[in-house]
Amino acid sequence: MSADLRISRRAFTKGLALLGLGGAPAFAQGFAGLGSDAAGFAQVLPGKPLTFPADFGAHPAFRIEWWYVTANLTNSSGAAFGAQWTLFRQALAPPPEHDGWASQQIWMGHAAVTSATTHRFAETFARGGVGQAGVDITPFHAWTDAWDMAAVEPMNERTLAPLQLRARGADFSYALRLDAEQPLVLQGERGYSKKSERGQASYYFSQPYFKAKGQLVIDDRQVDVSGLAWMDREWSSQPLASDQTGWDWFSLHLASGEKVMLFRLRQNDGKNYFAGNWIGLDGQSVQLAPSAIVMTPTANTDVASRKLPTQWHIAIAERGLAVDCTPLNAQSWMGTSFPYWEGPIDVHGSHAGVGYLEMTGY
Repeated sequence: MSADLRISRRAFTKGLALLGLGGAPAFAQGFAGLGSDAAGFAQVLPGKPLTFPADFGAHPAFRIEWWYVTANLTNSSGAAFGAQWTLFRQALAPPPEHDGWASQQIWMGHAAVTSATTHRFAETFARGGVGQAGVDITPFHAWTDAWDMAAVEPMNERTLAPLQLRARGADFSYALRLDAEQPLVLQGERGYSKKSERGQASYYFSQPYFKAKGQLVIDDRQVDVSGLAWMDREWSSQPLASDQTGWDWFSLHLASGEKVMLFRLRQNDGKNYFAGNWIGLDGQSVQLAPSAIVMTPTANTDVASRKLPTQWHIAIAERGLAVDCTPLNAQSWMGTSFPYWEGPIDVHGSHAGVGYLEMTGY
């Protein structure tokens, strides 16, 4: 066995532990270890402008990042479905970067499809440095093994569209085309997204204007679907504080054409941290004051031996928003190596719409 291979295997095991994949949840370091010390990694600082297309690609000097797509879909008869595609990159050690099997980068993919009666998911792992996974900037291509999100040329860098999105599990698959006419949106304060008052933050932008069209296959049955999709790009080295155990995150497509991103980071002392952005019809993203955001669980569901808040009331008085959010399938549990809940939701009340809810750390 070569020295490089021995290093690779030891590093891979260490990486699984850092990701929270070794058994017990890493609540002492936030969800999946994301609140652990980030010495030696690049830091997220306010005022740094995001640059496109460069920031479509990977940032190996930072410890963690993801490319995340969720889609609210319907078939020709109006039945609702959801699809998720996620690529994660985690660095096991700070720079300098090593080549080949000595690379300190671990890649992980999650994919899922959801209907009112079923939720299917799959997970894949890859090693950095050996071509198993990665992100190319030009032409844009994010992949792990056979799962990919790729530019359909010619791609518009202002909109990051059109894209082709594909993934496959043991009992499902999907292929979707994503188109958009409006440009990318910066979250937080011009792309600087605070996660606490103690310095935790990420760089964060979205494409909330994707229109999706394609096919889902569930148990060898193909379904033609179309709808709305939302892509998040986020990178950081310490996105959580050590006493933050997880988050509740919403993306909302309102029927008015407005978009809303909200999250609540749960803290051990009960003083949860709230943040969000309101994206107007003109595409302008306005950061919401934490005090303006009300996120209240209204009903729980027993899921995977846990009690999760699967129904919510959301209010932003200054925007006239007071809505209730209900899941398409309350059992949308991602039983992956670090498990979480992720699924499509229906929005009703002062505004109608659809969206996605993600809950981690329960």
